Formats: sequence, structure tokens, C-alpha cells
Amino acid sequence: MSTKLGGYRGRVIKIDLTTKAITDYPWTDEDRKKYLGGKVMAAKIIYDNITEKIDPLGPDNWIVISTGPFTLNGAPSSARFNVSGISPQTGLMTSSNCGGNFGAQMKRCGYDAIILTGKCEEHTLIRFKNDKITFENADAWWGMKTTAAQEAIPGNGSKLVIGPGGENLVKFAGLFSEERTAGRAGMGAVFGSKNLKGLYAEGVLGNNAYDKEKMQKCCTKWVGRLRKHPLTGSQLPRLGTAGLVSQMQQKHVLATKNFSAGTFEGFETVSGEYLTEKYLITNKGCTFCPIQCTRVVPVEGKAVKGPELEILGLMGPNILNDDIEKIFLWNYELDEWGLDTISFAGTIGYAMELKERGMGDLGVEFGKFDNMSQIIEDTALRRGLGNEFAEGSRWLADKYGGTEFANNVKGLEMSAYEPRHAVGMGLGYATSNRGGCHLNGGYMVFLEALGLNINQTTPVGKAALTVFMQNVMEGVSAAGTCLFTSYAVFPGFLIAKPNSMVTKIVNKVFPYFGPIIDIVNKHPGLLHLNVEFLLTYPVAIKYCTGMNYHIGDFLAAGMRGFNLERLENIRFGLTPDQDTLPKKLWTVQEDPNDSKSKVPIQKLVKHFYKSRVWDENGVPTQKIIKRLKLDK
Repeated sequence: MSTKLGGYRGRVIKIDLTTKAITDYPWTDEDRKKYLGGKVMAAKIIYDNITEKIDPLGPDNWIVISTGPFTLNGAPSSARFNVSGISPQTGLMTSSNCGGNFGAQMKRCGYDAIILTGKCEEHTLIRFKNDKITFENADAWWGMKTTAAQEAIPGNGSKLVIGPGGENLVKFAGLFSEERTAGRAGMGAVFGSKNLKGLYAEGVLGNNAYDKEKMQKCCTKWVGRLRKHPLTGSQLPRLGTAGLVSQMQQKHVLATKNFSAGTFEGFETVSGEYLTEKYLITNKGCTFCPIQCTRVVPVEGKAVKGPELEILGLMGPNILNDDIEKIFLWNYELDEWGLDTISFAGTIGYAMELKERGMGDLGVEFGKFDNMSQIIEDTALRRGLGNEFAEGSRWLADKYGGTEFANNVKGLEMSAYEPRHAVGMGLGYATSNRGGCHLNGGYMVFLEALGLNINQTTPVGKAALTVFMQNVMEGVSAAGTCLFTSYAVFPGFLIAKPNSMVTKIVNKVFPYFGPIIDIVNKHPGLLHLNVEFLLTYPVAIKYCTGMNYHIGDFLAAGMRGFNLERLENIRFGLTPDQDTLPKKLWTVQEDPNDSKSKVPIQKLVKHFYKSRVWDENGVPTQKIIKRLKLDK
């Protein structure tokens, strides 16, 4: 369907892989205003079409690959696209965001979103060349690792592929575009189940913002603010996400020995400072990104994408490893075999504690790593014990026991942040729709330890702040830009001058703004205004699309996505007892001398439900459904 708005191509297509039928999926300008794009758009499509529980690896699963209005239209860090579907790892709706160049090329071909259903009869690559779509036999590339496959597929356009992990239906297999990955919750396995090796896109369309001049001026100022901010202008370009390791150590949130502690004695040799001083070849980043946070490091004589914070933490301190060169190698191998680094590492951490407790021996042990490369390969190929690792930590805990130290939520392994000294992050993990995710959880650790420094262990205000941060993150993803751009929402002096009186006062009183934030969470329409220097997204959406957009509209779009994912998951059997953490994180103190160093999860979840206007069972009420116009 066509559109009168800028920023969109006006076309969403649905491809039945079984019949190769290609149809236009109805998506109106009213839909675009309510759901923006990206993961929120995908949540609406999936909610409308998958109305009962399905086999995620069966032909009835839908894959929705979607962009936002900012893609190709000048916004900073906007080479992002989203992949949503039903996760084989959790059995719930999931989304995974990627910074490779496929989304931009997909939009150059004229598509805002591509929906894939059914199953290909043979190994297949789908090629999008402008408005032409063809199906090609992919036998020649089946079995190839992710880089080799992208190099072998002919053409100068963009590729989105799976590796052997996806082909062998590893529950946490990812999708890869260039060196970037849509890694979480197993959408690579869904591709594999549909016999899809990948997609190719090459087009010629360009910027189609509604008001190009105002959009350019807005984005020029936006980039300027990002470059002046101490995080997006200094720390991330200088140290990448690896720069967080030292801060996490200082704040006791660095997951260590399978989340048994929050600090690691050997943290310095897996830190961003050590990486930069000893190994950094150059910086790199996604297209359209002024931050350039990617590290390029040496591995086996090649210059490759270096590790992000998550694998540095989870394959470093969390398994008692202080050798960063090993992490370089494992990160490269996991990407090449097509596996999610976070879930693989979380599964290994669980297996190591299983061994230590004498409950099972899966061939891994804290502090011993000689066989790790072999385990990665065996997992991707489902060979030997690798066939068990390929199922993830929840499956292993169901078989061997130890659910209290299998560090996943709803089946998805948690990120590298120890939540007992960041209880808001713990609440985010517990309530995230896709499982143990720091980003879908609202990234509260930024407020508690890594940006601001509000009280880390108090429950005061944390539920309201978590809801607000989740809504903002959903909106940012829907618009089509990187979540790192949200760092600059917080005034730079609060980060650059942590010891100033103003910063200390802000950190002290921030949690007590919970009741005010609660009102915004329940009534986003009250914010019918724009403050461009503070929250640029709605202003840029206005110039990009021509829609009369305000902060309240932006927050409401994020809320719609979060609520639709929740409603879909309830269809699949989600119950409130799944909104929790592994037992040791709320029953055992991280610090024996600090009684508050555990997550009061039941109390926090209760307040979270109220802030979201959900009932006591975590079900969105008719009140919030009508307020968000989801009943229409």
C-alpha cells in the first residue's frame, strides 16, 4: 500500500516460502503513526497473525524483517533493522536488532518490511534487486560459515545469512549482515528451519524525508550533541563497549563465576583500556554512525571485529578467564559458526558450575579453556555434547538440575550485568518480553552504575523508572536508530562530573521522582510537547515523516509494542511466575556484609505491574489497551 508520509517506502510484502507467492501486506498511514516501524511494527503484525501457540521451528512461524522511518533518511546511527518472530529458545515472541547494512539496502529496494512464512522446499537464497524478487538454490553455500557465505554469494549488495549453527537449528543461532548480528533468541535457527540460507538486497532508492532541509539541520545538531557527550563522543569511540568493564568492576555489577559475584580480580586484562593499549588496530562502526564503537583486533593474522562488552564479561570474569586473546578468538569463532555469544557463554557458565557442584560433567570447568574452540564447533554442528549445549541453559537445567544457577529468564540467558547491585536491571531482566535481555529490559544499569549513579540497591522508584526506560528503548528501536543514541538524553555534565554537588543531588533524588514518572507511564499523552535538545527522536520523526509527532506519541508507540508482545506471550502460556530471576539472585546476598545486595524481585514486579496498568497476574488491563488504542 502506498503512503503519503515521508521516511517510508509504503510497501510491506509477505512471501509464502512454500508456494513462493508474493503479496502486499496491508499497512496504513494510521498504522505507521501508531507503531512507527521496527520491532513495534513487527509486534503488531505477529500479534494479528499468530493467534495460538505454534512450533517456532515449524512452517507456521512468521519472520518479520522491518526498518524504521529514520533508515536512509539522515538520522545518526540509523543503519539498524529488526528481525522478529517466535523464538525456538523461549517459545515466546522475540525481536533481534542488527546494525549491518541489510536494512538500508532493503529500503533502497522499496520495502519497509519483509514477512516470511512457510518453508522452502530446497536450500534457498532470496534475492531482492530493486523491485524484483527471485529465488535461488543455495546448496553451494549451505554449510559455509557466515563470512565465507557472504563472500561467495554473488553481487555487491547486502547479505543477511546464517552459519552452520542456524542450519543445524541451534536454539541460539543468529543472523549475520557484514560483521554484525541479530543474535538473540534463535532467529537464525528459524531461518534454518525454513531452509533459508539468507537474503540478498540491492537497490537504488535514497533519502525520501518529508522535509529534507529541516531533517538535515535537526540531524546535524543531533550528531553535534552526540559528539560532545562524554559517552557517545568520548568513551564509546575511544574504548567501545569494552570500556564498561572497569566501571562494572567498580560498581560490583561485573558478572563473575556464573553470577556468583560482582567483581573479578583479573578484570584489568579483559578491560577496554587494556584492549585499546595492547591490541586495537582501528575503530569501526555501522553505516551512518558518528560513534564508531566497534573495535578491530588481530585474530590468527586477520583484522576482525573485536568483542563487545557482553562476551568480554561472560567469557571473561564469568568463567574466571583473564586472557583477552582467548576472548578475541572465541568471539570470532562464534560469529563465524553463526551463534549468539551471550547465550553460548551463559550456557557454558552454567555447565561449569554444574561441574563444580558435582551435579554433571559436560567437559567444561572454571579456569580451564583448552577445549573451548572445539566446544564452539561441536555446538554449531550439534556433535557429541555440543548437541546438548545447543539447547541452552534452561534445557540443560531441566535435565541435570540447578535451575537456581542457570542464569536465564524465560529461557534466554542474561547479559553480563550482575543485578544484585543494580536491582532495577534485575527487574528489567525479569520483565523483558524476550527474556534475560538488558536492552529489552530497559538498561536500568545505566542509571544505577554506568551513567548516572542512583542508589543501586534501593527498590524506591525502580519500577516506574524501568517501565519508562523500556518504553523509550522500544520507541528508539521502532524509529530505526541505535539505542546508544539514547545515552545523550542524559546531560553530559552528570556523567563527566560525577563528584559535583549537582550530580550528587540528582543521583540522590532521582529515585524519588518515581510517582511523577508513573503518571507519564500511565498517561503518555500528557507530554504533548517537544524538547529537541533533550529528546530529539519525536522532532526528527516529524521532519522525516511529516507526522505531527510529540514526546507522548513517541512513548505511546513504545508502550504499544511492549504491551502487544506481552499479550502475544500470554497467548503462548506466559504466567506471572516467569517474571522472575534465578533463585540465587533474590535469595543470596552478592555481598555477605550488605543485606540489600539481592534483588527484591517479588516487590519490584508487583509495582511494575501497577506502573504498566496491568492486573495482578501481569495481564494488560482494558484500561491501558483502550488508552493506547489497541482495542481498535
